[in-house]
Amino acid sequence: MSVDSRPGRTGGYYHLLRAVVVRDLLIWVRYPVNAGLQLFMNLLFFGMLFYGGTLLAGQAMADSLEGLIVGYFLWTLATGAYSGIVNDIQAEAGWGTLERHFVTPFGFGPVVLAKAVAIVFRTFLTSAVVLAAMLLATGTRLDVHLLTVVPVATLAIASTLGLGLAMGGLSVLYKRISSVVNLLGFAFVGLISAPVFDVPWLAALPLVQGSALLQSAMRSGARLWEFDPAALAVLVATAVGYLALGYAVFGLATRRARRLGVLGDY
Repeated sequence: MSVDSRPGRTGGYYHLLRAVVVRDLLIWVRYPVNAGLQLFMNLLFFGMLFYGGTLLAGQAMADSLEGLIVGYFLWTLATGAYSGIVNDIQAEAGWGTLERHFVTPFGFGPVVLAKAVAIVFRTFLTSAVVLAAMLLATGTRLDVHLLTVVPVATLAIASTLGLGLAMGGLSVLYKRISSVVNLLGFAFVGLISAPVFDVPWLAALPLVQGSALLQSAMRSGARLWEFDPAALAVLVATAVGYLALGYAVFGLATRRARRLGVLGDY
């Protein structure tokens, strides 16, 4: 045979995921100024919230500091995942490489999902640095139980990944929708602070249920297996639902862009 068919030489989905994750990290570290500025701006914004709030309402800020840190940590995760997937899709379209994903042996869907996993992984790394800096700067202690925090936070930001895929698809089709993309990103603040216990139907919105469970986990020390099964079911349903919906919108938008011949236009 002229083609080497040995299993060890055949690329699989694991190799695809590893290659995409490594590529994403390499692109991030090879632009250290941009990466450093992103971390610095996240810390600067928190510092403004913390020290500004302390000056204006010292005791009130002290009483709500733990909630602020957890909420800000989730916000950095959500915005990082959301903007990361949108920017990656827009960059691929600008580089003219988006069309190549349709002709890969893996298919377009697995490549996009691998990109989403890579962005979530990188976002967790950067947000962990921000969280550690916030705890050191404020002298606050939180319960960071990885077996609880990581699954809850991942499911929480899965819904924002779905929104990012939808916005990325629409940006490929309509090109300039940055105002809508940025506006939706700012809406995450309201979703994270939504009073889900007072208004239960808000749990159906992105981030809301995840924020409530993450607050319980990091502030009260609740473990994943101690949560109400119904609350976990809502979290999983919103994560899967918004991710599937976002992927569907992305697929429809990119297919229409292909039919119109504007997939690679920038």
